[in-house]
Amino acid sequence: MENTFKNIDEYILIFPIETQEKLFELRQCIHIVTSGIEEYIGYQMPAFRYKGRPLVYFAGYKKHIGLYPGAEGISHFEKDFKERNYKFSKGAVQFPMNTSLPLELVRKIVKFRVEEIDSK
Repeated sequence: MENTFKNIDEYILIFPIETQEKLFELRQCIHIVTSGIEEYIGYQMPAFRYKGRPLVYFAGYKKHIGLYPGAEGISHFEKDFKERNYKFSKGAVQFPMNTSLPLELVRKIVKFRVEEIDSK
């Protein structure tokens, strides 16, 4: 049976402690970017909304943490992902579990998404 989470805390608490720490760190990093970011669960993942629109999602896995900033959020930072050897696809980037989270890059990605929503 699939898990259905009521909130982000519930989601994070199913993971081993080391993963929980990274997920809490990522969540805090997203909130620091701007005020008015709302949390919700979307597609069974922690998700964030800004001005009523989806901003970013993230998910924990055994060997990485996935960040889902949408296609524009990925294509805009492709060079950064390649420089750091992160696996990425059209809508997601993977941060390996055995390295520290690139918090400065995450802030830039979230800020980019905020500006994208503000410009619409």
